Amino acid sequence: MAEGRNLQDLEKYTGYHFSDIKLLKTACTHTSYVNENKKEDGLQSYQRLEFLGDAVLQLIISEYLFARFPESDEGDLTKYRQHLVCEETLAKMAERLCLGQFVFLGKGEENNDGRHHPPILADVFEALLAAIYLDMGEDTSFLSTFLISLMKDEIEMCGKIRGGDYKTRLQQLVQQDGKEHLSYVVTKEYGPDHRKTFEVDAMLNSNPIGHGVGPSVPKAEQEAAKQALKLFGIPI
Repeated sequence: MAEGRNLQDLEKYTGYHFSDIKLLKTACTHTSYVNENKKEDGLQSYQRLEFLGDAVLQLIISEYLFARFPESDEGDLTKYRQHLVCEETLAKMAERLCLGQFVFLGKGEENNDGRHHPPILADVFEALLAAIYLDMGEDTSFLSTFLISLMKDEIEMCGKIRGGDYKTRLQQLVQQDGKEHLSYVVTKEYGPDHRKTFEVDAMLNSNPIGHGVGPSVPKAEQEAAKQALKLFGIPI
């Protein structure tokens, strides 16, 4: 076993007990190990599981972000997701689970410090998600809770990503002084009930610092906050 650790220890780290432990072993098996142990019956690398795990990850993260950031548009949600599913973030999640200790590697990869190689860690993490998904009978309930808990800090960072939640960023900027008051005022509302347009001013104390127009008050407020950030010279 990898570094003398058994897969039951990895189950404890994830909080999930496999009905089919072979799925977990496959999720932790690198192609280099398969190539050096061809006589071992049924041995497979994690590549196919990685393919499925990527899709499972994208779905769970997309659903969560859609609900978590109702005021963010498609472009912002895409940026959030890109941050959460990028190789760097996934490798970090793998390190939190100590996945590197459990990977089955060939001697070459072992000697090249493969256990700490970000691409391998990220791939194994995705394969692990797929293994749990298949073992549970394609149920994502555990995985959703598991992922959101594991990625809590990274998710909180999403609102700070450029092009993110402009109202939050403006509020954080204003709070640095501690004496200013930020508010939003609807200045105009027009159009039929099913297709209204709203105009909103972002107000710093009694001074307008940004103007926004949108199909809803929240979206108009976001645009007003965006314009205010530009006024202050903040990169968008």
